[in-house]
Amino acid sequence: MEKVEWKVDGMDCTNCALTITKYLQKEGMKEVKVNFIGGDVNFELNGNKSKEELSKGIADLGYTVKSEELATNNKKRTTFFTNHLQRFIFCLPFTLVLMLHMLPWHIHFLMNPWIQMAICLPVFIVGMSYFGVSAVKSLLRGIPNMNVLIAIGALAAFVYSLIGTIGNYGMDYVFYETTATIITLVFLGEWVEHKAVSTTQKELNKLAGNQKVMANMIAFDEEHKELIFPVENTQLHNGDLILIKSGEQVPTDCKILWGEAYVSEALLTGESKPIHKQKKDTLIGGSLFTDGTVKAQVTAVGKDTVLSNILNLVKQAQGEKPPIQQLADKISAIFVPVVLGIAALTFLLNYFAFDISGTQSLMRSIAVLVISCPCAMGLATPAAIAVGLGRATKKGILFRNAKSLELFKNITTVVFDKTGTLTKGQLTISKLECINVSEEEFKRLVFSMEKFSNHPIAKAITNEWKINNPINWKKIEEVKGIGIKAEDKDGNVFQLGRLDGGQQVAGHGTTHDPHAAYLTKNNTLLGWFDMDDEIREEAVEVIQYLHSKNIKTILLSGDSIERSNKLATAVGIDEVYAEKTPADKLAIIEKLNAASPVAMIGDGINDAPALAKATIGISIADASQLAMQTAQVVLTNNGIKYLPLALGLGKHTFSTIKGNLFWAFIYNIVAIPVAAMGFLHPGVAALAMGFSDVVLAINSIRLNYRKVI
Repeated sequence: MEKVEWKVDGMDCTNCALTITKYLQKEGMKEVKVNFIGGDVNFELNGNKSKEELSKGIADLGYTVKSEELATNNKKRTTFFTNHLQRFIFCLPFTLVLMLHMLPWHIHFLMNPWIQMAICLPVFIVGMSYFGVSAVKSLLRGIPNMNVLIAIGALAAFVYSLIGTIGNYGMDYVFYETTATIITLVFLGEWVEHKAVSTTQKELNKLAGNQKVMANMIAFDEEHKELIFPVENTQLHNGDLILIKSGEQVPTDCKILWGEAYVSEALLTGESKPIHKQKKDTLIGGSLFTDGTVKAQVTAVGKDTVLSNILNLVKQAQGEKPPIQQLADKISAIFVPVVLGIAALTFLLNYFAFDISGTQSLMRSIAVLVISCPCAMGLATPAAIAVGLGRATKKGILFRNAKSLELFKNITTVVFDKTGTLTKGQLTISKLECINVSEEEFKRLVFSMEKFSNHPIAKAITNEWKINNPINWKKIEEVKGIGIKAEDKDGNVFQLGRLDGGQQVAGHGTTHDPHAAYLTKNNTLLGWFDMDDEIREEAVEVIQYLHSKNIKTILLSGDSIERSNKLATAVGIDEVYAEKTPADKLAIIEKLNAASPVAMIGDGINDAPALAKATIGISIADASQLAMQTAQVVLTNNGIKYLPLALGLGKHTFSTIKGNLFWAFIYNIVAIPVAAMGFLHPGVAALAMGFSDVVLAINSIRLNYRKVI
């Protein structure tokens, strides 16, 4: 099945997202995910309907599909107003004029109901062309949205006033200003709400804005002379050559062929310190050159780039609904019919039971319709998640799903892998001993063998020892789990790696140390060298933070007991499991998980099974390794510096969601009875409804500035 990713304009709340979801599911689409805050609509096309037909169906619901692919095929509908601000500005003068007749001194001509109707009519037409059309379409689809409440409220006030005007019942039956006020203030509220909600997307929009930039493309003419000309990065292809200069943004993922530079990857990793890059190093699209000039070859474009992968991860997480949102969604789905019932009951009880006049009973009923706000309940979770994910992404923390944000609140144990997690994974030679051979010859032999291997020890050797006259071997092979075997032209057999069994070596003990390598010639020991792995600078601080939060720390490693205990002591870890295979790690995580929720942090390769089994799997990765599927959280800055921030953001995002939901439920629980008892004019109710969502958005935005660690 083809995966479709669209941007859809016009969604204001969960009901809008639900309308589109139900429509696509009804048409047979699978894996439908709709995020109304970002406007993202994702689904799998089943082949029964074309994209054009689905786009038209969504347009019939009152929403607009923004797709470059469909732009040429679909005629763009021209509308007089393009946003709620324009509608508000148009309606405001008419509404203000209508409100004048409510002043203590009466303006004579405004006391004429026919003149009031004429002034109200433009506002009513604009309001019903939006709220009315949207309401009818949602009712036809069987999924009534909040515009049904607004449309019925405004329509009831207008029709009641029209009957009073035609029947000449007097000014007590004329409420045109109520109709105009409802429509005008709801337009204002929705515009302010839209601006507030879009602010929650600030960091993500900033990231997305870096996807389209200009690039300096290198080409050659017939005489092989180099030509440089500007192109948009969307026009680049794999293999193209580009020039990047100081101060410019890297247009797409590429590999340096010539030159060197200092590059800031703060946009992607949260690390502001520029990184030195040279020949053969990779550059991530979206990073910024602070100094230097390079020529590079494009390695990935479009959806395959690191930046696109990051945005896709964030979109997936935004589309997920954590368990806490399920109750709100169920209530939102039935909210509009329930409110319609309450409004009807309000009129009947006031008129028949409490002997309130028909006019006042109707006004109270309209106030109930207008004050009710299903959007608040639908917005509570997405707004907080958008801010939380945005702040996390800015620091290079990627949440694969929204559920992880909620799970963080229960974590009582954090399990660490050793190599590459608490240590840098960059081995250095700490000890070297030669037996019956000079140090220079020993290094030459080792270098000549290691240059054929991709093992981390081999890379450390070739980086540290630069040998200009390596040996040309007659035969060389890498024996998995043992090391390298080589044969020279004289038939001598050399082996580099572990020795057999537990053979004792003078001054070094057993041969089971995985970071010690031994060189033999025809089974005679020539020497050995030992390797050390540097501890990450932030390791101690991170462990101390976890202990301050009463979180137990465990080291789970495949390395030797001696090395693991040494590291645990150095950084202050509580408990150690050493010399464990991937299967052992999985079993240990299962056991720990059974006792209490566990977060595991590792490099995402050997630890993949354990990461997948943990309550929350956290992976450290270079940005180019974002394809890892096992971890729910990825730290792209290749370190554990922001692990406390990830934990803190998870907990505080969840608490923000709880606060939002509390406000949304309390607002409706209090506001509806207040309106039903006649303490709210419909105009005031309209303003209160419009700004209820703004309160939630502002509370969510606070998450950007709150201290979370």
